[in-house]
Amino acid sequence: MAAPTGRSPAPTTAPAAASASGRIPDAERFDTGFEEIFYTSRDGLQLYARHYRVQNPGPGPARRPAVCIPGITRNSKDFHRLAVALSNDATRARPVYALDLRGRGRSEHDPEPKNYAVGVEMIDVLDFLTSRSLSHAAVVGTSRGGLIAMIMAAVEPSALGAVVLNDIGPVIEIDGLSRIAGYVGKMPQPLSWADAARLVKDLNARQFPRIDDGEWLSIARQLFNETDGRPVASYDPKLAASLSVLTGKPPEMWAQFEALKPVPVMVLRGENSDLLSAATVEQMRRRHPNITAHTVRWEGHAPFLRDDHTIAVIAKFLAASDATAVSRSSP
Repeated sequence: MAAPTGRSPAPTTAPAAASASGRIPDAERFDTGFEEIFYTSRDGLQLYARHYRVQNPGPGPARRPAVCIPGITRNSKDFHRLAVALSNDATRARPVYALDLRGRGRSEHDPEPKNYAVGVEMIDVLDFLTSRSLSHAAVVGTSRGGLIAMIMAAVEPSALGAVVLNDIGPVIEIDGLSRIAGYVGKMPQPLSWADAARLVKDLNARQFPRIDDGEWLSIARQLFNETDGRPVASYDPKLAASLSVLTGKPPEMWAQFEALKPVPVMVLRGENSDLLSAATVEQMRRRHPNITAHTVRWEGHAPFLRDDHTIAVIAKFLAASDATAVSRSSP
């Protein structure tokens, strides 16, 4: 039976104390606590991932690895707080891999914009899993990453052991998709980290009203790359082409979602989301025999997975999923 819909309390994460130069405390840095992985796609692109190894593994059976797949313009830093928490959990630590899809983060840009497609990106993810001998992984997919997970379930079901869908489902609301298409590849280049924080706040404050200025700076560090101390775009602007071809409401993906029935699923929905409706979440609960739904309060599309409560909810769900077959992998 589906679990009752949960709701996050107000965020409890302390905001970063930022200076005008954009410096943030070590606790808010995104460049420590993991190993870097570079691998080659089947069409020759160099792709990037992070590996957060288990710290101080305790007794008991191994925990299934978590593989985190970001949204259309996001990157592996999106999952840094979650990955650190999961890999350092005192009682249920698990290895975590966070990916940069092609054209994002530190992965190479694709000279063919048509390859910025969910099907191509899914193949990249499956190739990564094969290269690391991972199967029955716990996939955490934000937005587009969740679409990739649903298609993986239909194409290669043995890849998945549990799935967290972060603000995505089989029905994508056109208002949210139009909003995203309105800024992908069109954002101005910020002149400083303080400027980047203002830009990110201006784009997102309506959907994320409880985030203060110090936290927006940390989120800007999460969303942008850095060159010579200044923020630069963390995705290929040609990604806009994958959205510009859309006309009307995108097709529904219920068949792909129902391919997830053999594995436990958690769906997170931002309370203010304009991409995933509450009605779609309710229908997902009716159609899946083992689904947990959780509402992230005060956040929109897509929840940043930075607050302590949401991280704890995900950790509890993944721990419960370990009761099924655990992937064979090194911590």
